[in-house]
Amino acid sequence: MKIYLNQNVLDAALSRIKYCFDNFDNVLVAFSGGKDSGVLIELCHDYARQHGLVHKMAMYHVDYEAQYEKTTEYVTETFDRMDDIRRFWLCLPISAQCAVNMRNPGIWYPWNPDEQSIWVRPLPQRDFVVHEKNVPFKFNPGVSDYEMQEAFCKWFSKTYGKTAVLIGIRTDESLNRFRVIASSRRVNVYKDKPWILGVGDGLTFKAYPIYDWSSEDIWVANAKFGYKYNRLYDLMYQAGVKLENMRVASPFNDCAITALKLYKTIEPDTWARLVGRVNGVNFAGIYGGTTAMGWRNIKLPRGYTWKQYCSFLLDTLDKPLRQNYEKKLQTSIRFWQYKGGALSDKTIAELKKSKHAHGNKGKVSRTSNKDVITFPEYPDDLDITDFKSVPTYKRMCICILKNDYFCKYMGFAATKEETLRKRIALDIYKCLWGDIK
Repeated sequence: MKIYLNQNVLDAALSRIKYCFDNFDNVLVAFSGGKDSGVLIELCHDYARQHGLVHKMAMYHVDYEAQYEKTTEYVTETFDRMDDIRRFWLCLPISAQCAVNMRNPGIWYPWNPDEQSIWVRPLPQRDFVVHEKNVPFKFNPGVSDYEMQEAFCKWFSKTYGKTAVLIGIRTDESLNRFRVIASSRRVNVYKDKPWILGVGDGLTFKAYPIYDWSSEDIWVANAKFGYKYNRLYDLMYQAGVKLENMRVASPFNDCAITALKLYKTIEPDTWARLVGRVNGVNFAGIYGGTTAMGWRNIKLPRGYTWKQYCSFLLDTLDKPLRQNYEKKLQTSIRFWQYKGGALSDKTIAELKKSKHAHGNKGKVSRTSNKDVITFPEYPDDLDITDFKSVPTYKRMCICILKNDYFCKYMGFAATKEETLRKRIALDIYKCLWGDIK
C-alpha cells in the first residue's frame, strides 16, 4: 500500500471512519455492490462492532433492477449478514442514465410498475426493501437517481439525527472524482476536512474515507482481512477484463456501454432479459466497442465532409429526435456567427495557424485574458488542442453518436422549455401514480 502523510491508506481510512463515528449521530454507508463500497462497508462494520457502535451505523443500496445475478447475490448476502445495523434496499421507479435507448433518449425507468411484465428480475422480498408502496420519504416517481438518493439521505438525517453518508469513491478513477476532494471551489467543507462536504441542510454530510486508495489497495484489503466481495469480479478477470476496467454499475449508462457485451459471456440468461427490457441494448452489445458508438475514435467516412456526415446521421433518426439535434445545431451556428464565444490566447493562436476565417470582437472584459471569437462560416473540423472549446460539425456528429440528447458535449444545458416539459411529465406521472396506488 502507498504511504500518505506517514500513514498507509488503511490507517488513514480507519482514522477517518473513527472521526465520522465520533462526530456524527449516524454513519450511513452507500453500498453499491461494487468493490470500493464493499471494502468500505466492511471496514465500517468491523469498526462499529469492535467499539460497540453498531447502533450508529446504517447502510443503503440503490437497486437499478438490471444487473448481474452475482451482484444481487452479493448484495443479498451482505444485507442478511449485517443484520445488526439499519438497512435500506431502495427499489424505486427512478429515471436512470441510459446511453442505448433511442426511443426515450438519455434515460430509462427501472422498477417502472407499468413495465413489470418485462422486469429483468422480480422485486427482492425482504423487510428492509423500500418500494413504491412503502416509501417513508417524499418521493416523486421518475426523479433522477441522484435526486432520490439526496431525498432519502435528508429524510434519514431528519429522522435519526446528524448523519455522515460514507461513499466509496476513489480519486484515481477520474478527474471529476479528484475534483470532489481537491477543488478549491468546494463549498460546505466540514470543519476543514476536505473529504467531508455538507449538502445544505445542516444535518447531512457526504464523506469519502477511501478517496486516496487505488484498485490494488482494495484487493489487498480483501485478501488481508478475508472480506466477502462480489464474485462477479472473478468472472470478469476470467473474461480478460483489466483490473482498472472492472465496474459494477447500471449496464446502460455511457461508462458501461462498451462492457455491455460481457453479459453475453458471463450471464447469458440475464443478457436475454436485458435485450427485452430496453430498446437498443442488442445494438450496443454488438457495436459498443466500435466506432459506431465508440465516438472517442470517430473517423470520417471516405468521401464525406463532417457537415455531410452530420446530415447523414440526422437522416437516420426519427423526426422528433432529428428536430432536437437540428435545433441545437442551428442555435450553435447563430451563436458563433453573431455573438461569439470566449477563447484563450493559445486557442486563438492555433486558430490563426489553421487559416479558418474568424472574427475577433476583443477581450471579454478588462480583467479577462480571453477574446470573443466569431465564425462567419461554421467550421467543418479544426486542429485545435482544446477541441471542445470551438464549434465544428464534427462535435455535432459526436453528440449524435453519443446519444447526447441535450448536446452537453457542445456546451448546451437543458433549456427552460425542456425543463418545463420534464416537470409537467413528472406532475402527470405523480397524479397517475396516485391513481395506481
